[in-house]
Amino acid sequence: MLPTSPHLELEQDGVWLTVWFNEPDKRNPLTGERVVALLDLCAALQTSDIRGITFRGQGGTFCAGGDLKAFKSVFQGGASKQNIIAMSLQAADLFDAVAALPQFTVMAVEGAAMAGGFGLACVGDMVIASEGTKFSLSETRIGLTPAQIAPFVVARLGLPTARRLMLTGAAFNSAIAHEAGLVDQIVPPGGMETALGQVRSNVQAAAPAALAAIKQQLAQTPFQTRDQQRQTAAESFAARMLSDEAREGISAFFDKRKPKWAEG
Repeated sequence: MLPTSPHLELEQDGVWLTVWFNEPDKRNPLTGERVVALLDLCAALQTSDIRGITFRGQGGTFCAGGDLKAFKSVFQGGASKQNIIAMSLQAADLFDAVAALPQFTVMAVEGAAMAGGFGLACVGDMVIASEGTKFSLSETRIGLTPAQIAPFVVARLGLPTARRLMLTGAAFNSAIAHEAGLVDQIVPPGGMETALGQVRSNVQAAAPAALAAIKQQLAQTPFQTRDQQRQTAAESFAARMLSDEAREGISAFFDKRKPKWAEG
């Protein structure tokens, strides 16, 4: 059973889950309450039968980033440096948790992905954006820094591009985001549902445990020595070779049929 929260709307269709950010009148900010709800959901998804997840914003806007009203209250309330560090670390927990999900994750970006919303897009396995979507790492333009999302932006875009976008805070559209490597696919107005349906079909052809295993290996790779990479890969491959999933997949190949996980 997945946890429910008034700060998210969950829409499950079989083995696919759509997570809606449901505060469109405020452009779906990453409020403290929404961050907690997402963390609780990510924890539950570690042991779920869900195989794919779409993150999406209601009202035609993906996510405007951090909650600026909450930031303003920090100034007015005299929050301590330690309070702010704790808030920042909670945001880091969120990006780490979404990146570590064993399911295939799709960021369906419409309208705008700003600041923390931009960072959230960077941790997805695939980013699909509507034509004309606006992107920006706008923190420096209001005196802040894209601190916790910086490693994910660099991993997605490379250091030179990430540096330029973070330092200038300039806004750009989905076409430029595609050229930069942030967006994998651009869809015309009204084309998001078709694109998401195709992704779902492709993902369901992949063995779920194998998908989770390679995601875990990829997450570790940048932080390992070459010897560690070799050993991790060997152990992961051996575990997969001895799995029921591999036995079924190879049998299906020779029997010229679909494996069980791809049926239906």
